[in-house]
Amino acid sequence: MSERRFNQPLGGNEMPRFGGPATFMRLPTAEPSADLDAAFIGVPFDIGTSNRPGARLAPRQMRDESRMLRPFNVSTGADPFNSIQVADIGDVPINTFNLQDSIRIIEAFYDKVLEHNIAPLTLGGDHTIALPILRALKKKHGPVGLIHVDAHADINDHMFGEKIAHGTPFRRAVEEGLLDCDRVVQIGLRGTGYSIDEYDWSRDQGFRVVTAEECWHKSLEPLMAEVREKVGGGPVHISFDIDGLDPAYAPGTGTAEVGGLTTPQALEIIRGCRGLDIVGGDLVEVSPPYDNSGNTALLGANLLYEMLCVLPGVNYQG
Repeated sequence: MSERRFNQPLGGNEMPRFGGPATFMRLPTAEPSADLDAAFIGVPFDIGTSNRPGARLAPRQMRDESRMLRPFNVSTGADPFNSIQVADIGDVPINTFNLQDSIRIIEAFYDKVLEHNIAPLTLGGDHTIALPILRALKKKHGPVGLIHVDAHADINDHMFGEKIAHGTPFRRAVEEGLLDCDRVVQIGLRGTGYSIDEYDWSRDQGFRVVTAEECWHKSLEPLMAEVREKVGGGPVHISFDIDGLDPAYAPGTGTAEVGGLTTPQALEIIRGCRGLDIVGGDLVEVSPPYDNSGNTALLGANLLYEMLCVLPGVNYQG
């Protein structure tokens, strides 16, 4: 029996970083199949945004910025591309003129991905897309735990009377039984709101709410030990809104809030998920039109790579 051969990102000594395929990390493309353990998927969707648009352009931009990523995570020892089979399976063909139809299309696409036991790593897109992804994950895994990084709780009952938008996905997810509510943590919440009890609904469901102020001026390694205790014991999805970070680090987003997390804290959060049964992750709300330097998309690409590195089955060296 021949040894399994794993896809590798195209190296910088084989092709200059500014050339090569326009895939995530310049990985091979593929169709969903049982040969894959994980896949990068773009969802070019921003119909659910309430302020600055542009997240539909983020999957392409994050793929472009990912060209500087190398296969081995020297900081953590993770060796994903000699452990699991990974490919870029392209973008979900959303209906850019119809939000409800797009939600249906996204859910159906992820149903097919999960049929093959592939862990989806999603390049959003606005945060509305978390709802159809969670719907598909429930059909595969049952209600999942959630690590949600965001400036906003995204638990609105409606926005302008609409039940599905980028500020409502986790309210709908609870109502539809998609989440194991005792295994949900929201990190980085902050800013102004419409009432003083803005986060009480989350707490009433059993969520652990960690405001940004609780994270200021400290390492989040101790917090992540508590998070692992809270969400462990079952499948977990990571949903990371780039506006969870302070706009000093991630200005290219639609609903920026001051006083947010730092880049090192973002890395600590994702690296702190190692050992959990991570079944998928998404990185949402990057808006390239407001990202003049490309640094927000670069950060998003790096955080998606870090999610890859904490998937079950990834070996660690050293």
